This record gives sequence, structure tokens and C-alpha cells, in this order.
Amino acid sequence: MTNEPRALPLAGVKVLDFSRVLAGPWCAMVLADFGAEVIKVEHPARGDDTRDWGLRIGDTETTYFNSVNRSKRSICVDLQTEAGQRVARELAAQADVVIHNFKFGGAEKLGLGYDALAELNPRLVHCAISGYDRSGAEAARPGYDLVVQGEAGLMALNGEAGQPPLKFGVAAVDLFTGMYSAQAILAALYERHATGRGRRIEMALFDCGLMITAYYGLDALLMGEDPPRYGNAHPSIVPYGVFDAADGPLVITVGNNTQFARFCDAIERPDLAADARYKTNLGRSENRADLLPEIRRELARRSRATLLTALADAGIPCGEVLGLHEALTSERATSAGLVTRQPHPVAGEVDLLAPPYRFDGARLPVRGAPPVLGADTEAVLGGWLGMSADEVARLRADRIV
Repeated sequence: MTNEPRALPLAGVKVLDFSRVLAGPWCAMVLADFGAEVIKVEHPARGDDTRDWGLRIGDTETTYFNSVNRSKRSICVDLQTEAGQRVARELAAQADVVIHNFKFGGAEKLGLGYDALAELNPRLVHCAISGYDRSGAEAARPGYDLVVQGEAGLMALNGEAGQPPLKFGVAAVDLFTGMYSAQAILAALYERHATGRGRRIEMALFDCGLMITAYYGLDALLMGEDPPRYGNAHPSIVPYGVFDAADGPLVITVGNNTQFARFCDAIERPDLAADARYKTNLGRSENRADLLPEIRRELARRSRATLLTALADAGIPCGEVLGLHEALTSERATSAGLVTRQPHPVAGEVDLLAPPYRFDGARLPVRGAPPVLGADTEAVLGGWLGMSADEVARLRADRIV
């Protein structure tokens, strides 16, 4: 046996990321986390839109941009010029994966659609991300996370009963679409080992948004109407949600009848467990209006620390409700290596979240801070296409790169 570290799972895989904003860049970042060489292709003047969103870091980066572009390299190519399109096609001929979220018909107009690139590179996995089904009546509609959260019913299931529809705190549809897209690309790369050919992948925000309604979606279909909203409570498990102790909120999740009996002992209310109305979860759910006030009164009498200790001793899953900064700087996050500091050519160092994946007992590394706009143009054009420094300089002088 050897203790030498193994290569990252996607080492040697080349990815061209033409996408902007969130879903596509998130997808490409997942592949970068796994070791792929991801080249982010950006407009020479403005770059990705998100270089202007969030809090400024350095000269061309922001917190928003940095959240979805770790471990990538950046090149600038003006795709509105023939010379820029030619450079992009030459890069695609060398790539394993192309990701884009151009407007409907945009990739084809630029010569970067699946048919054109597959003719150059039959092994290419080509992933197009859009707002809606590219073969449907809404193919040309632009896709925005918040719009899809509304249209997919996600805002209608979020929040408290009787309150207006509520969006998720993060762009959940974009993030899930990015993850679904990465999964599809990985499946196509795996298949390519057997077939030698790439795949045409099409992902839509609306499709992915509808999928993440999950059990709520099936409840709605079975009921023939929208299910009730429960805010921080669970629609079908009781008690399960956020509760107030005397000095702050905590999460309590009682998942089965045995746990409920132990929970009742922990809060010194064994009579609740003995009550026939509450012996099963179905009974507790049906009678939540009677049960929950009793539980809330008991919890409000005790401190959060006291409750967390008693519940943990009873084997009841529970935890504090932390602020975001508290969570990121907690011992739990720090000891797990989930927040890192990476060197940056302008800012000195930047905070980045680390990949969540562990392989062979080790977390996959952050291989570089999100790139300064165009930082790798010369290196990539020279390394991938064999261009000389003079050739790159001429393209730069013509504002092609």
C-alpha cells in the first residue's frame, strides 16, 4: 500500500464555462471542486455580471462572484467578434465539457451550439442551462430564480400561514439547477468511457424548481389544492421545528414515537406521552393545536443550554439557531475546515467556503481563489491552443481578448 495522495477525481478533465451569474457557474465550480480544469470565459470589459454584485473584494471580484467561482481560471474573449468566436470554437475542440446559459438561440448564433461543436469534438459533453424547456412555447423567456420560485409554487409553500408568499433566503432554484446540471455532466462523462461520444444536456430552472417541491408537491397533487404552510414547523411531523426557550430559539426534531416518549420525560411531562391523542405521530399531527401550546409553555420555562443538554442526553436531535456569522465562525465549521483563507493578488487574502466533499477521509481542497478578470488569458491560449505571446498580444491589441 502507498500513502501518496490520489489525484482528484476529475483531474485532466477540461471544462469551458461560458455561463454567467449563478446556476451555470455553480455547476462549473462543482466540477472544479472535483479537480477539473475550469476555464471561465468572460467579456473583456465587464466580465461576469456578478463581478458587480455583493461586497467588493479586490478590483474585479465581489462576495457574490467569489461564492461560485473558486478554483477556476479566467480568460477574456469578445464573443461578438468573428475572431473571438473562432478562439472559442478552438478552445471547445480541446475541451471535455462546455457549459453555457446563453439566451435561446444565442449559442447557435455564436457557433457554439451543440451541433456545431459536436462536429468539431464528438466527445464533447455540452450542457445548456435555460429558464424554461428549450423545446416548449416559453423557450425564449429569460430565466430568473425569483420568477421561477413564484411560478414553481415554491414561494407558496414557504413562510407562515396567513402571510404573503415568501422567497427562500438564497437563490435555491439556481443552486439546485447547478447541482442537477453537474450530476448530468458527470453521468455523461461516465457514459463516454463506454461510448466514446459526448452528450447534449439541457437543463431548465423551472424543471428543477418544480422538482424541489418534493413531498409538498406530491401533497398538493393528492389533495387537489395547496397544502397548509407551517413556517418553521414540519407539515407532517410533530413536534419538529423551531421553539423558544427562555433565552433564545432552538431546533427540536422528534422523529418517531419512541423519541416522543423520551422527549416528554426530558421536559418532565410524561403525561403528554401517555395521552392517547399523542401516542402516534399521526395523532400528534392531527392534534397539534392542542399539543404544541403545552410543549411551548414547558420550553419557555427553561434556558436553551438546559434544554439542549437534557434533550441531547435523551437522544433527541436538537440544536441552537445561530446567526450566519456565528455559524461560519463556530468551532464546528472551523474544525471541519469549511471556511478557508486563500491568497489574492490584490486583497492579500480572501475568505472562501471549502467544498463539502470528502474523499478517502480528506476534504477536497480549494485550489485557488476566484480569478481576477482575464488573469489567465495568455496562459490558457498558449497552453490549450499553442498561441505565441505575439499572437495573444495581437488579439489583445484588437480587443478580441
